[in-house]
Amino acid sequence: MTTADGPRSPDGVAVVLSGFGPVGRAYAELIRTRGDELAHRYGVRLRLGAVRTGSAHCLPDPEGSVPPRPGWGPSVALEESLDLTGARVLVQALPSSPEVRRQAAEEAVLALRRGVHVVTAAKGHLLTHWSELGEAARAGRSLIRISGATGAALPTADLARAGVRGLGCGSVRACPNGTATFVLDRLAAGESLAEAVGEAQRRGIAEADPSADLSGEDAATKVRLLAALLWGWEPSAVQVRAEAVDGNSASTALAAAGRGNKLRAVAVASVDEPLVVRVRLEETAPGDPFHALTGPEKAVVYGCPDAGDITLSGGRSSPVGAALAMLKDTLDVTTAGRFGFG
Repeated sequence: MTTADGPRSPDGVAVVLSGFGPVGRAYAELIRTRGDELAHRYGVRLRLGAVRTGSAHCLPDPEGSVPPRPGWGPSVALEESLDLTGARVLVQALPSSPEVRRQAAEEAVLALRRGVHVVTAAKGHLLTHWSELGEAARAGRSLIRISGATGAALPTADLARAGVRGLGCGSVRACPNGTATFVLDRLAAGESLAEAVGEAQRRGIAEADPSADLSGEDAATKVRLLAALLWGWEPSAVQVRAEAVDGNSASTALAAAGRGNKLRAVAVASVDEPLVVRVRLEETAPGDPFHALTGPEKAVVYGCPDAGDITLSGGRSSPVGAALAMLKDTLDVTTAGRFGFG
């Protein structure tokens, strides 16, 4: 069977999954359990062709079940995984750490140049290899989608890439880090920083190492990527000026709560200040969309002077939320040849 997107196997569109932590496992389970529903609703049957980690490789069974780790084989080259499965999509559920940044970049560039679409939740290589990834995609006439890296289930990248196109968006103001929002609310309730972070970790909201969330680094990264989609900024050239959530934030959060307000870690970028992202602790009042956030919810406001501000909020932080974002992106790149309202 051939589509506008190229040859398609009668067994479905094969996906190679790189990374099998909590997000990767959630993504694999979504494909396994929702295959019939996705095929019926969107006309695309996704098939998990292979799963890769840094040291191992496996081929799921025809139903999409991944064998226990002792049954995996040694790692193989990505080219072999792609050729063996006939994959149309490489999905990266890799941690955003310096150790895997080069691996993520090399895999994505190789896949894109071969005409294989890339869906990624990893951030590191997007910051350092943005232009190279774009060039590889153009060379291979392939697509790259980054929803999982910019807001999990909140479709911030979709709006930045296409939803506000032509609307004259001149600024982004965002609370894109659910851990920071959750911790600030717990501080406002009288908890210590250690107690608030511990509870966030217990609930699966915060990473084992929450430093990127509390320092403002994660919020700045997400806004750097949104600015790249909106205005063509080179993420590696963007300067970050961030105010951290720390032990001193507790008194500020308590004081804001006493006035009926809420302290929020807000990341801002504007065309009026090119290549700069600022993250600061702001006291938000009722009526501000960031004031309404609860728990680990997130929100982004796209400032469009003529069209009016466009606000997107919700999308709690979780492995399933990130996996759903990657599933959405996978459907986006594989449902080619659409027409009408499709």
